[in-house]
Amino acid sequence: MGCTGRASHRHPGHRRLVRVDDNRAEVRDFLTTRRARITPEQAGLHPHGSRRVPGLRRGEVADLAGVSVEYYAKLERGDLAGVSAAVLEALASALQLEDAEREHLFDLARAAVGSSLLNSRPRRRTTRTWQPSQALQWTLDAIRDAPAAVGNQRGDLLATNHLGRALYSDLYADPTGRPNFSRFTFLNPAARRFYPDWDYFADISVAMLHIEAGRNPRDPELHELVGELSTRSEEFRDRWSAHNVRIHTAGTKHYRHPVVGDLQLVYQTLDLAGEPGIAMTVYTTEPGSPSHHALQLLASWAASTHVTVDPGVQAPH
Repeated sequence: MGCTGRASHRHPGHRRLVRVDDNRAEVRDFLTTRRARITPEQAGLHPHGSRRVPGLRRGEVADLAGVSVEYYAKLERGDLAGVSAAVLEALASALQLEDAEREHLFDLARAAVGSSLLNSRPRRRTTRTWQPSQALQWTLDAIRDAPAAVGNQRGDLLATNHLGRALYSDLYADPTGRPNFSRFTFLNPAARRFYPDWDYFADISVAMLHIEAGRNPRDPELHELVGELSTRSEEFRDRWSAHNVRIHTAGTKHYRHPVVGDLQLVYQTLDLAGEPGIAMTVYTTEPGSPSHHALQLLASWAASTHVTVDPGVQAPH
């Protein structure tokens, strides 16, 4: 698929089109879906009479944000050019946006044509040809007792230490040679086994791609990825149309590795200051826990193999 920024596909009953680079459509759909999910009661309003639309009306959002109905309607049509930070903050408050959603709204405003906020964030530069520096790889390799991985905002897996490569052996089996978490999640059947809570990982994957689409709507590699997933996965399309965004930089993830079985891994993700758009994630376990022993077993296995896993290999009982 070419990097055109468009991906069309057949869907029961109609034809739908996904565009990553259409900033106005993304703004419109994001604001509309956020408005539809808030009831008047949640906003502290006391509605009267019947309502034909879910959630808040445009006029109610405008009142809550302290702007005119005409101006809010202009914003919801996707025209964020010239919008001030104060108005964006007022909208975020009126729509009760979470931190990730608020950041996404500001990213959409920065990306809008003619935006005065465009230069308030350094541009990210991550391409498929990016390679870790020797010093970064040395840093990864120095982390011997925990999996460590480096990736970008599109979910490309760019570098690991040896234990990280063992953890993500299924991703590295991608025949394209370009391991990507979203592509693995939606297009590789092994993901359903590797992620026992597959829906959670699918939701997170799409939410992070939406955040990146707001930051870098003209990224051709992002266009290609979203286009491929939209064409080949209905479950991706359904999640993409929800316009949910989320940031997750710490927490616990549950994996089911084909060699060592269940792993409950605690993770921390750290942005690399010298590499915009690149982050390192380090995984660890509770000392003495079953996952700690499984991680030690994974380290032993990784030390004795080239880390290639047959999808048919079964985890020990």
